[in-house]
Amino acid sequence: MRLPNLGVCVEPLTPAIAIPDLAVLGLPSDEPLLLCPGTPFKYSPVHDHVWARIAKGLRPESGKRGWARIAGRWRGGSSGRLVFFRSGNDSMDTALKVSQIGESLGYPITCVGVPKTVDNDLPHTDCCPGFGSVAKYIAVSTREAGLDVASMARTSTKVFVLEVMGRHAGWIAAAGGLAGRKPHEPPHIILFPEVPFEKEKFLAKVKQCVNDYGFCVIVVSEGSATADGKFLADAGTTDAFGHTQLGGVGPLVANMVREAHGYKYHWAVADYLQRAARHIASKVDVDQAYAVGKAAVDLAVKGVNAVMPTIVRKASKPYKWTIGHVPLGEVANKEKKLPPEYITADGFGITDACRRYLEPLIGGEAYPPYKDGLPEYVRIKGVAVRRKLKTEFKI
Repeated sequence: MRLPNLGVCVEPLTPAIAIPDLAVLGLPSDEPLLLCPGTPFKYSPVHDHVWARIAKGLRPESGKRGWARIAGRWRGGSSGRLVFFRSGNDSMDTALKVSQIGESLGYPITCVGVPKTVDNDLPHTDCCPGFGSVAKYIAVSTREAGLDVASMARTSTKVFVLEVMGRHAGWIAAAGGLAGRKPHEPPHIILFPEVPFEKEKFLAKVKQCVNDYGFCVIVVSEGSATADGKFLADAGTTDAFGHTQLGGVGPLVANMVREAHGYKYHWAVADYLQRAARHIASKVDVDQAYAVGKAAVDLAVKGVNAVMPTIVRKASKPYKWTIGHVPLGEVANKEKKLPPEYITADGFGITDACRRYLEPLIGGEAYPPYKDGLPEYVRIKGVAVRRKLKTEFKI
């Protein structure tokens, strides 16, 4: 069943293109599951804005007619009963509302949220699958770019700026700090969303680094903002969830340095590269991703509703972890920011405590198979199913 106006797809899972064993789930082979965009089982090109619209309309007191139609289809034939949302804060909120609306309509849906956000900002879990690999990519990129700049700093480029993701939480930016251990090793400056940006203080630090080390490498989070909360890179637009659209803080900061000091510079924006770099994934991250996915299915099969599997840290050295779970109500629309004790006193670096937290998460390598020099990735077949509803669904 496909509902174009909502972007909802209820699709049959077949062994050729899906991981879950439907017999284990207690479902017939043609039983469809309602799946969120962004899951490994996404079959059609739907987008996050769809779920933003669902979230706004999913309240027990509203939209009952439309959702009753969906529930009716579920009751009346071969249709989905398990819902998996795999994403971040907003999707956890949507997952919670889906479970609530189903219950209010007299058709309880087993709805499980699966933590998956490179921002690493979901509370009650040690980390979020996806983050460890992004952290590894940013740390490696920062180290390699730093070596490149150092090699030419005497006669050419003296400043390099790397822009990374992170709207309100500086976890990814902090990961850049893993690239160096000594004061002269890059990155020399990290700009966190949690630390209000002070232009003069920043420019003075850049000049000091160039004077002391001959060059300066800067990692800047896209969410860096001034004390009044204004993003440095506010594009003046918003996304479907109402969040300020960000972009261009890297070149903005680089140009700021050029205007103040006249240094030759280069900048780069990691953007999609940081979250798509499967070739340099952290093995710990991959193992945890599979573990929370399995836990989500196990919880759903047991009928545990409106929960999210979590990663529970048992020890840092050696890193030991296990799987737990928390109610979605404790996660939905809540953000875990970088704690103050993870940021150095000057606001430009990470502390030893932060390093102890981050280092285990980038551990190990999990290279994909290669063919003809390129990684070979599994791809899902986009097989559509016959439409069930006679009219379009609108919310």
